[in-house]
Amino acid sequence: MDSSSLWFYVLPPVLGAVIGYFTNDIAIKMLFRPYRAIYISGRRIPFTPGLIPRNQERLAKNISNTIMGSLLTPGELQKLARRLLETERVQSAILWLLRMAVEQIKADKNQKSAKIVAGILRDLLGESLPRLLKVLARGEDFLEAQINQIFDQVLLELQLTDEQATRLADWLLQVVLPPDVLRQIIIDFLTDRTIQTIDESFREKTSGTYWVVANLFGLRNTLTRLRTFCLDEKDATNGRLKELVEVLQMRDRLKRVLVNLSLQNLPVGTVRQLRKTTRESVRHYIQTSGGDLLQGLTDSVNWDNIATLLLNRLSSSPVVSSSLEVVSQELAQILERYLEKDLENIVAQVIPILSIDQVIIDRVKSTSPADLENAIEGIVKNELQAIVTLGGVLGFIVGLFQVAFFVLSQSTLAF
Repeated sequence: MDSSSLWFYVLPPVLGAVIGYFTNDIAIKMLFRPYRAIYISGRRIPFTPGLIPRNQERLAKNISNTIMGSLLTPGELQKLARRLLETERVQSAILWLLRMAVEQIKADKNQKSAKIVAGILRDLLGESLPRLLKVLARGEDFLEAQINQIFDQVLLELQLTDEQATRLADWLLQVVLPPDVLRQIIIDFLTDRTIQTIDESFREKTSGTYWVVANLFGLRNTLTRLRTFCLDEKDATNGRLKELVEVLQMRDRLKRVLVNLSLQNLPVGTVRQLRKTTRESVRHYIQTSGGDLLQGLTDSVNWDNIATLLLNRLSSSPVVSSSLEVVSQELAQILERYLEKDLENIVAQVIPILSIDQVIIDRVKSTSPADLENAIEGIVKNELQAIVTLGGVLGFIVGLFQVAFFVLSQSTLAF
C-alpha cells in the first residue's frame, strides 16, 4: 500500500475527530461568547452576543421558577425554619442578645438607655399611676387590708419617748401656743356675750358665800378689765402669761400627757371607728388629691439620676447576670410554642416579603456574562469537557464509517 492510499484511509477519521472536537468546543464557547453584540455597518452579526448573554433575563426567570418551584417550596422553607429555630439555637441567640444589651447599657456614654427608662418611670408614676389610683379608689375595699395593717402595727403601737415628748412640748409652747397667741385667744374668747353668759351662769349656780360674792360683785367687771388689760398692755400680758406657764409647769404637764398618749388607751369601739375613719380619709384623699400629689412628686424628682443609678445597679447585679440564661430559656420556649401553631402562616407571609424569586432574578441579571460563564464552568467543567471530547470521538467514528463505506464501494465495483 502506497503512502497516498494510507492517507486516504487515515485522513477521514483524523479530520472527523478534529472537526467534532473543535465544533463542540466552539458551540460551547458560543453559549457565552461574545459577551456583547457586534455590529458591522449598523447591522448586528448573527449569534452575537452569545446564547446565554442574549437570553440572560429569561434564564434568570427560569432559574428562579425552578428553584422556587422545586427546591425552595413552602414545605421546604418550613423545614428549614424549624431546623434554624430549634430551641437550643433560639435560646443561645436570645442569651447573646441579652448579654449584648447589658454590655451596651454599661458602655452607654450618652445615657440613651437611662433617658428611655427615665421617660418610662416618669410616665408610669406621673401619668398612668395617678389615673389608675383614682379608678381603684372608687372601690369600698381599696387598700383596706393594707391601711388596717399599718394602723394596727404602726399607729396603734405608736408612743412617744421622753425626748420626743419634750421636744414636742417645747414646740407646742414656743411655736403653736406662745404667750402672744394665748393673749389673742383670751381676747377672742372674752367677747361681751361670753362675759355676760359666764357672769349669769356664775350668779345662778353658786350658793353660800360664793353666791353673795357673785351677786354683789359679779364677774363682768373682772373679765372686762382682763380683756382691756390684754388689749392695752401687750408686753405685760405676754410676760404674765409666760410666768404663769412656768409656774404651772405646763411644759412638764404636756410632756407627761404626750408620753402617756397612746391609741391603746382608747376604748375598743373608738379605736375601730378611728381606723375606719383613717381608711376613709386616705381613700377620699387619694381619690380627690392623690393624682396632684403624685404629679407634684414626679415633677420634683430627678428621674434621669434615678434611672442611671437603677441601670448601673442592674447591669452589675449578679442576680441579673445569673437570670439571663433562665430568661432566654423561657423566651425560647414561648417562641417555640408560638411557632408550633403559626409557623405555616409565618412562612407564607415571609415568602412574599423576602421576594426570594425576585432576589434570584436580580442576582442572575446583575451577574456579568464572564462571571456567569466562570460560575457555570466551575460547576460543570468536567461535563463540558466530556462533551467536547465526545464530539472528537464521534467525528473519529464518522470518519471510520466513511472509510468503511468507501472500501465496500470499491469492492462492489471490482466484482
